[in-house]
Amino acid sequence: MKHPILEIRVMNIDRYNLTAEDSLTVFEFVSDGPNGRLAKIIKFSETNLKGLYNLAFGDKDLETGDLNDLAVSNNGDSEKVLATIVSAVYAFTDCYPNSVVYATGSTKARTRLYRMGITKYLDEVKKDFYIYGQHNYDWEFFEKNVDYDAFIAKRKNRNFTI
Repeated sequence: MKHPILEIRVMNIDRYNLTAEDSLTVFEFVSDGPNGRLAKIIKFSETNLKGLYNLAFGDKDLETGDLNDLAVSNNGDSEKVLATIVSAVYAFTDCYPNSVVYATGSTKARTRLYRMGITKYLDEVKKDFYIYGQHNYDWEFFEKNVDYDAFIAKRKNRNFTI
């Protein structure tokens, strides 16, 4: 069963309305732009490390329901889409407060896009999350102008070490 998610005001930019399954591990929304209305999925999957969840994002295949993280939509709404993903991270970490969220792009270009989004809103995001970047196989506090390979986020006010 899918439920609408109350709008979570994160950052001062527009975002799409989310729906979620009961577990709050799969979220859906529709991107609306010059290339049409495109169904999107955000999925949090627990890894082999307890409490570490992989964040996957992509287009929804309308025939299979599967997530396609290699599709290129170019729907002119990347900032709104990123804000929607951040809203899902807030909802997910509200439900799973001890979780750590791992994210990387399916391509180097997408990882760079995620890094640029984090950088743009870093001061605001750091109010609620510890953000780390993986650089040369090591994890460090996220800094601007560093080319990271992956990211992890952990809500503040929770016990956490890496």
